[in-house]
Amino acid sequence: MAIYAVVAIVVISLAVFFSFQRGGLSADIRNKATLIAPAGAGGGWDLVMREAQAIMREQKIATNIQVVNVPGAAGTIGLSRLHSMPGRADVVMVGGTGLVAGVQQTKSAVTMTDVTPIARIFEEYDVLVVPANSPYKSVDDLVAAWKSNPHSIPFTGGGSFDQLVMAQFAKAAGIDPKNTTYIPKAGGGEVAQALVTGTAKAAFSGYADLIDQIQSGRLRGLAMAAKEPIDGVDFPTLRQLGYDVTLANWRALFGPPGISPSDVKNIRDVFDEAMRTRDWADAEHTNKWTRAWLEGPDLTTFIADEDRVIAGLYKELGK
Repeated sequence: MAIYAVVAIVVISLAVFFSFQRGGLSADIRNKATLIAPAGAGGGWDLVMREAQAIMREQKIATNIQVVNVPGAAGTIGLSRLHSMPGRADVVMVGGTGLVAGVQQTKSAVTMTDVTPIARIFEEYDVLVVPANSPYKSVDDLVAAWKSNPHSIPFTGGGSFDQLVMAQFAKAAGIDPKNTTYIPKAGGGEVAQALVTGTAKAAFSGYADLIDQIQSGRLRGLAMAAKEPIDGVDFPTLRQLGYDVTLANWRALFGPPGISPSDVKNIRDVFDEAMRTRDWADAEHTNKWTRAWLEGPDLTTFIADEDRVIAGLYKELGK
């Protein structure tokens, strides 16, 4: 029955997707909006769009608003679909660091320069964790064992971004990233299970994905891979401990190609209004999102810089 339910959800999602794909050009996002999460339900991109949908409905910022999941190929299937809807000002997709990595991994014909950047909205950072019964009580303990035999300390994480953070950490610790072992998992639950069963010895993953496991005592948090200390988080940053690891998992909004500057401004205004609400502030606090609004030419430059950084990390990993 579970398989049939999943198939039904996919069919319904695709039906909704193709119905909005045929919509008219330059519709006002306040009257009709489709928010694309280029991944399955329950992930980070999906969470952003569903928070936005709920707030826009409740605050009457926008009406007739739907979230459509377009998963696959590290977000690039969703990116390609967005690219196929030129001029649609009522369609917005979320992406970020993982999408930059996905484009490189899959060698996607459509890149983020082929759609319209709207605004970067926030950043979030990974937490470094080990099992609660791990002999590594500190980051330095972990690094000492890792340096002595890199392959003896397999890391896990929720995907490509977490591996990039691990690569940056290895480099900062004086370890060749090519000599590391990384076991990708589908999400926080699988990451925690890999640690508890001993399949992996350490992990990088999103704070929101693992905080329940840390608070329950199954996992031990060692540090945050953040630029600055984060309010409400008790762990030091890796930078404070002498390891320059600051790769952010940022989120940004993108529109289809060919939308007008006034359409871009309208989309920004709608999301800015939603992000000024108490409900959005609560979501930021719960998920440890750090607001990082950026738009215009500065955003275009930022994405190009991130593309180079991520390409460099993949090269360090031998990919």
